[in-house]
Amino acid sequence: MDEKYMRRAIELARKGEGHVNPNPLVGAVIVRDEEILAEGYHARYGDLHAERSAFANLKTDATGAEMYVTLEPCCHYGKQPPCTQAIIEHGIRKVYVGSDDPNALVAGKGIRQLQDAGITVETHVLKEECDALNDVFFHYITTHTPYVVMKYAMTMDGKIACHTGASKWVTGEEARAHVQRMRNKYTGIMVGVQTVLADDPLLTCRIPEGRNPIRIICDSSLRTPLDSQIVRTAEEVETILATVKEDPERIAAYEEKGVQVLVTRQKDGRVDLADLMEKLGERKIDSILLEGGGTLNYSALQAGIVQHVQAYIAPKLFGGGEGFTPVRGIGVDDPAQAWILTNRKVTSLGEDLLMEADVI
Repeated sequence: MDEKYMRRAIELARKGEGHVNPNPLVGAVIVRDEEILAEGYHARYGDLHAERSAFANLKTDATGAEMYVTLEPCCHYGKQPPCTQAIIEHGIRKVYVGSDDPNALVAGKGIRQLQDAGITVETHVLKEECDALNDVFFHYITTHTPYVVMKYAMTMDGKIACHTGASKWVTGEEARAHVQRMRNKYTGIMVGVQTVLADDPLLTCRIPEGRNPIRIICDSSLRTPLDSQIVRTAEEVETILATVKEDPERIAAYEEKGVQVLVTRQKDGRVDLADLMEKLGERKIDSILLEGGGTLNYSALQAGIVQHVQAYIAPKLFGGGEGFTPVRGIGVDDPAQAWILTNRKVTSLGEDLLMEADVI
């Protein structure tokens, strides 16, 4: 029975996707005598946490009831008061918890506070499924750098574009719609300047009422055209240009159009991606969808900044030895040096497949 209500809490938590960053996704359900008394979830950054949202929806006294919550209740003051305090005040008898909270301000203290108040706590209920809600939060809260998802679409012979550079469209509509959901989910989207020069993309989210990701362009030499769509829309969509070139006049031209220019350390004459991640983390950018080409993908893997890979695979063959591949560069010298992927998952998206995995 505890799994039934925790699954409902997980379902509720997902409703906050794209709106709570850099906070976690959390859902809560209050139950008594197998009847749901109230539900809640963290809907938006700064709004009520899931537990307090559930109590706000409560129409009756909750004394003696049980609560199911996907993440350990917080026990500190932030933008909202402690959820443990609300649980205690409402006379909840037992709390079922899914995930542990690695935030140093919580990290077991929330559970202990409930237990000290005489509340029974059962932990790790559907832990794996609850943990899967918050890969981004767990990474960001412990490293203070963004969780990076390397995404690309390719044919079954491993090409992301033809030898001419043409790439529209590798995958079908359902796969492309899924990408839009990912743009809504993650806080930032990152490409290299070569993608801007080749495609002049907007890099926005095309879901109705969706959230546009913060656009991050890796442009070591400040080659992004001032009349590109990215620059022309920078006043409407937050845009960051990462560079190593300190050219006050050129930087001022971008800034006049609303672009934020971020100068990073150099690595081999290019943007140091590890340094960039630290700087973006300081700006509360907790996650990035990396939609760069093969060169930027290779650099990101070399820099060790990629946590997850999403490969959309179309049942097509482009052929040719000059076609573009997802990860370029020189590559590894030996199979034993390969980047290893784990926790593999395959999803069918219309005629295409999405294969995804974590980078070890």
